[in-house]
Amino acid sequence: MMLPAYPSSPEAAKRFLAFVNASPTPFHAVHNASARLEASGFKKIREVDDWEKTLQPQGKYFFTRNQSSLVAFTLPPNWKQGAGLSIVATHVDSPNLKVRPISKREQIGYLQVGVETYGGGVWHSWLDRDLSLAGRVVVTKQDGTFHSKLIKVDRPLLRIPSLAIHLDRNINDSFKFNQETEFVPILGLISETLNKPSNDGENGKASRSANVTAASIQGNHHPALLSVIADELSVAPEEIHDFELSLYDTQPSVLGGINNEFIFSPRMDNLLSSFSAVDAISTYVSSPNFSVLEGNVNCIALFNHEEVGSVSTSGAESSLIPSLLQRLSPTPILHSRSVAQSFLISADMGHAVHPNYTSKHEDNHKPVMNGGIVIKTNAKQRYASDAIGSFMVKKLVERKGGRVQEYEVRNDMACGSTVGPMLSKIGLRTVDVGGAMLSMHSIRETAGSHDVQNSIDLFTSFFEGFAELDKTLTVD
Repeated sequence: MMLPAYPSSPEAAKRFLAFVNASPTPFHAVHNASARLEASGFKKIREVDDWEKTLQPQGKYFFTRNQSSLVAFTLPPNWKQGAGLSIVATHVDSPNLKVRPISKREQIGYLQVGVETYGGGVWHSWLDRDLSLAGRVVVTKQDGTFHSKLIKVDRPLLRIPSLAIHLDRNINDSFKFNQETEFVPILGLISETLNKPSNDGENGKASRSANVTAASIQGNHHPALLSVIADELSVAPEEIHDFELSLYDTQPSVLGGINNEFIFSPRMDNLLSSFSAVDAISTYVSSPNFSVLEGNVNCIALFNHEEVGSVSTSGAESSLIPSLLQRLSPTPILHSRSVAQSFLISADMGHAVHPNYTSKHEDNHKPVMNGGIVIKTNAKQRYASDAIGSFMVKKLVERKGGRVQEYEVRNDMACGSTVGPMLSKIGLRTVDVGGAMLSMHSIRETAGSHDVQNSIDLFTSFFEGFAELDKTLTVD
């Protein structure tokens, strides 16, 4: 599909469009981030490797875990064990619908696909959208081994139709639906069996044959669905052994507004921050500053599962950051020194004031899109920002001539959270920031097209200037 050229629009926003359109799942986001890093000279290492034989001052490295999280870091020219880390932490997951392990469903002639909700989505926004499938699939290779391959079906396959107003006259007054029984996507029609009873048991639930092996999934999903997956991957259906698939909206992300000041897109919470982190560190290593700047190890961390609590092997509460700290500073003394010199920017999108719902914001804390980086504060520590972190961000933004905004939730509303508080428990100084956006967790969100560059500028300033700035501040 040809996308608009946007000749007079921010270049960073246009680069982001390409990234988000190619990244319908965390697996794709990590894959595309890895490609960008490798193109910028980063060397991929593995957690099972002996890093002591690999890491060198002025080196550029990254590793992934479970195809769904990524850590990249650069070592300064004077690097020694015990150095601090300057970390930008984001997440690559977003609320979506995931295909169930047994997805095969039928109802009155319709092929349906069972799904599970993931995260806190604005689920009504998924109705009447052109949906497709993306994720990863375990397949057999020609040599008999197995491989996890990415898949992205680039055409509408599924839809969750809403109910016509004629059948629910109160739909505009009190719209509610059951997420289990009234939120099941349709895949197609069983036209040849419209007048025949289903052989799959009550309500079309899949039955498993006694001769199906434990490694076979053929009885769990519609043959038509497996056929689509097999065709996309150029394998036979029986060579598919398992998968993790999510639904995504096939409508591309675009710039919009009278002056292209907006981005209309899915998954901007939090791929906008993730893209900006990757872009910043990739661009930074090609600048003259990279070969001369001393100080901290610069690092980005893209986590999975933030939308469901971060408790996983690839989430922020995993061993990813503690392990990195330990491997770069392996003795207790060096490790303690490294933590004390480190600083973490937790970058996650924030809430712009809504013109139709201005009362949802505290009177003096109403961030706007394209108004600059938002510093997020919460006295109950749902955000990890404090005066020290806020000061640091303001000075770093000031280096690039940018602006900052403040956000704090109303006392009569609950506050969301980020990866910041949980990572601060390691002992890292932490601040929570983000770009302002509308319709967070909708299938189509709205953000400012200039805020991509605003985020990149902050992260670049952080990589370039944090160590020197930190020397000027006395706290303890």
